[in-house]
Amino acid sequence: MRIGNGYDVHRLVPGRKLVIGGVEIPFELGLDGHSDADVLLHAISDALLGAAALGDIGKHFPPSDNSFKNIDSRILLRRVKKLLSDKDYRVVNVDATIVAQRPKMLPFIQKMVQNVAEDLDVDIGNINIKATTEEGLGFTGSGEGISAMAVCLIER
Repeated sequence: MRIGNGYDVHRLVPGRKLVIGGVEIPFELGLDGHSDADVLLHAISDALLGAAALGDIGKHFPPSDNSFKNIDSRILLRRVKKLLSDKDYRVVNVDATIVAQRPKMLPFIQKMVQNVAEDLDVDIGNINIKATTEEGLGFTGSGEGISAMAVCLIER
């Protein structure tokens, strides 16, 4: 068994959709990035790649590669799952946290869990996603950005 952790952050900007966990969330701002900037799926992807000692998403899906411009991060997560499968790893579980002052994530968490479980081909009971605020502190608390962190367990 191997563990991994991942972290991602993106700035909130006007003119972009807010996509977290593969769910489009109605909000006046979106996350800035080369792909769809899905901080949750990026953190999960990095945790999985780290657990398998395969680097990070920047190594596999570099922002300098225009084929990843505005790509749906669910596609990237499924590619990460394939990279793990190619090394005979399977995902045991994922636990992740979204850090955002707003919008509130609770109404969207269950769909996020379903998306991640589907993309990683694991039982929905092995995926946990939660959200918190930073009580107005820091860049997430001031509404400048949203971050996410994740831990995972994989096995051969």
